[in-house]
Amino acid sequence: MKAEKDKVIAVSYTLKVDDGESGQELFETVSKENPFYFLFGYQNVLPKFEEAISGKEAGDTFSVFIDFENGYGDYDEDKKVIIPKANFKEEGKKNKDLLRVGKVIPMQDDKGNQMRGEIIKVDYRGVHMDFNPPLAGFDLYFEGKVMLVRDAEPVEIEHGHAHGPDGHHHH
Repeated sequence: MKAEKDKVIAVSYTLKVDDGESGQELFETVSKENPFYFLFGYQNVLPKFEEAISGKEAGDTFSVFIDFENGYGDYDEDKKVIIPKANFKEEGKKNKDLLRVGKVIPMQDDKGNQMRGEIIKVDYRGVHMDFNPPLAGFDLYFEGKVMLVRDAEPVEIEHGHAHGPDGHHHH
């Protein structure tokens, strides 16, 4: 069975990023024991990543280089914002645990889109957050192996994403 639209693919891979200074550095490892499942053909992964896997079968290896323009885009200074500390109060109390540098907080923009913001600084002006994707501005090198290809369940196609090893939601 080949990787194509409406198939669920499981892949193991390593992702290295090129930060232009120290060369390549390992960003993420997805093991064979705990592979990444995705529904092919539904924009769940970067298009170039899907392209590299297209037509492959279980057991095939792949490697793909994706420059930042085809990856997560360039780093955007405009996505750094300062949010008033008052917005982070819970029940009127300051939430000290929340306001730590490096902490990533899921938030919504005014259109209700989910965004992830990382706290980069807290000072008298407020909470400085960075809403760039963690991999913005990086070139990506994926190397991996196709672990499994199966037909997607109707419910997966309906939802537009894979539900795990056997097509059922795991919580």
